[in-house]
Amino acid sequence: MTHMSITRALAAVSVLAAAATLAGCAPEPTGPVVAFYGDSYTLGTGATTQNVRWSTQVSRDRGWNEFNPSVNGLGFVTNRAGTNLVEDIIARDPEIVFVTMGLNDNFSFAGESEKIHEQIDTDIDRLATELPDARLIVVEPFWYTDNRPDSVETIIDWVHEAAERVDADYIAGASHWIEGHPEWMAADGLHPNDDGYAEMTVRIEEELVALGLPPTE
Repeated sequence: MTHMSITRALAAVSVLAAAATLAGCAPEPTGPVVAFYGDSYTLGTGATTQNVRWSTQVSRDRGWNEFNPSVNGLGFVTNRAGTNLVEDIIARDPEIVFVTMGLNDNFSFAGESEKIHEQIDTDIDRLATELPDARLIVVEPFWYTDNRPDSVETIIDWVHEAAERVDADYIAGASHWIEGHPEWMAADGLHPNDDGYAEMTVRIEEELVALGLPPTE
């Protein structure tokens, strides 16, 4: 092996060793398993990396083990075929469950309103029944434009009613969190950017503290 080959080989070994050291030093979350049932606004679409989405920032700050199977375009009814996150979440037996659904159901509301109402009740009832020891936190469905069709308030009301019926925690006002701030939107005009997710993180943290869940010291 030539001197140059040896030098390159040693450099490669050093890089791999450094990566292994960093991986080994990364702290493993020791807190509860926390599941997030949501759409693109919880998946983190529009962010430069999922590390800055609100669910991951909150989980990291609190030492939670995040389970986030959220799906782009998903609603209680919209794009539901072939996807059942409720079953996936129940199978993980989390200690806390966030429900952040409803935005995308506005786009199928005209022909599916009755089914949407029924499915909201079905999903929230099932999570409460099959995870009786979990803390269920239902967040007002997100919204993203100043223009609010009537369906937005209707779906919000249905979600709120379902949360109250099963005695879940409810976080109100989330549909307004990024309203009126185009600078918080990604280039697609549909999803938050990193700054938008940072704002959502701040607001979620404030609400969790109000619910008696202060940040981990």
